[in-house]
Amino acid sequence: MGRPRSFRESDVLDAAAGEFRVHGFADTSTEQLCEAAGVRRSSLYNAFSSKEELFVRALEHYANVTGGKQESVLTDERLSGAARLAGLLDLIVDEEREAAARGHAAGCMAVNTRMNPDLGVRDARVERILDRALDRQIALLGQAIRAGRLDGSLKPDLPVREAALSVVTLISGLRVMAQAGTRPEELDRIARLTLGALAA
Repeated sequence: MGRPRSFRESDVLDAAAGEFRVHGFADTSTEQLCEAAGVRRSSLYNAFSSKEELFVRALEHYANVTGGKQESVLTDERLSGAARLAGLLDLIVDEEREAAARGHAAGCMAVNTRMNPDLGVRDARVERILDRALDRQIALLGQAIRAGRLDGSLKPDLPVREAALSVVTLISGLRVMAQAGTRPEELDRIARLTLGALAA
């Protein structure tokens, strides 16, 4: 009879996502994953069978956690539509500010994975997770944009899908610029400037 696990799976997935989102799949070693999660190599492989399996599970976990945080802001009916979009971008910039204080960018597991299409070729689950997460994000943004058109905080003739995609593109761009060394203060100004184009 094997010994029970001495770790929570969600904690390992959090730790793994934290490494993968900054370094990507190829540049994240098993040693890094074990150190970040505080588990031994044998325990990691007993639980997840391979680095590839851990990556897929961590990607799904990351998509669910980040999607949940975004949903809580984008569906907050106490806020105007414009304030919901601003709140979402605050989440992104705040993450980058906290990461910069630790000497690196926050990274984004979804962006990193999209930029490495071989990962999706190797495991079809990767594409499905990314596509589901993107569809969810666009739908939530669309809900906030429609609310903003109705409450007058966003332009009344704003095309919903294109506006939602522009915010997704902005978020991806902020992540890449953070990786390039752009300061959080500048990222915040970029976000505000872009949102200004959507405001009424």
